[in-house]
Amino acid sequence: MIEVNRLSKTFTVYKKAPGLVGSLKSLVKREQVEKHAVKEVSFRVGGGEIVGLLGANGAGKTTLTKMLAGIIHPTSGDAEVLGYRPWERDDRFRSQIALIMGQKAQLWWDLPAADSFLLLQEIYKIPEATYRDNLAYLSSVLGIEKELNVQLRRLSLGERMKMELIAALLHGPRVVYLDEPTIGLDLTAQRAIRDFILAYREEHRPAMLLTSHYMEDIQRLCKRIVILRDGELVYDGSLARVVERYATHKVVTVHLRRDADCPAAAELGDLGEVVSLDADALRVRVPRAEVANAASELLNRCSVADLLIEEPDVGEIIERILTARGEAVT
Repeated sequence: MIEVNRLSKTFTVYKKAPGLVGSLKSLVKREQVEKHAVKEVSFRVGGGEIVGLLGANGAGKTTLTKMLAGIIHPTSGDAEVLGYRPWERDDRFRSQIALIMGQKAQLWWDLPAADSFLLLQEIYKIPEATYRDNLAYLSSVLGIEKELNVQLRRLSLGERMKMELIAALLHGPRVVYLDEPTIGLDLTAQRAIRDFILAYREEHRPAMLLTSHYMEDIQRLCKRIVILRDGELVYDGSLARVVERYATHKVVTVHLRRDADCPAAAELGDLGEVVSLDADALRVRVPRAEVANAASELLNRCSVADLLIEEPDVGEIIERILTARGEAVT
């Protein structure tokens, strides 16, 4: 559904010279600098997929999303979404996509969401029966039926985000772009949005492209990720493969019985790196292949009340990839 072929976007920005003299010179002649926001990116997304688009701030995620939504034109390369070039802005294309941006609202602040939905029904020419069925389904799954006629400004942030999701999905899009959909929400609201996205994907099977800085979003929603670094695509593949490739260790945490003796940290060095040791717990960073043996040895050497084996945080793994300039991601 989404086919991207060597897509690039370059912006011309003005470089500001330092100091008072530099500022005065800039009034007469400003130095132009080209910034490559996206550099020859290629990938595809099929129906029913939720692909995570990851990268640091300024990596090109939002620029790429806006090009695929038809908001801005690329400098070079090509892309097809549902068989259309997005930046040509064909109405047949625009009626089949949705762009949800967690930092920008599309609904009217002073109106109930239900009034805005009626306007969207007219814009998208949604048949009455389809409109009612879609609205009933979306509001029910999101648990927001009673708030449809409440003025938008009186709703909580989480409730407003749910209304934004309904507005974006009311016309049944086949391609959905989710740009930071859970940003600023509390944990309960984040979980509700994630559960809804998964339920909607199972029911309607759209192609979905998700950007987020919350690793919980990525772990919960995406089996496949695309990583951008300085506008370049450095990885396109499964999240599990990234974890396997870069998470070379696990952390074994042993909760000790009260008043129990445990060997000193120096005596446990043969098992791995002792991260912490106190009267209540011991944490050891162990090579992945040695976890079973290390856990067995800890059970033998210490008086154990409980034992936990943890995978490293996915956010830390992605951060390592993003900061490893020049390193190939395989």
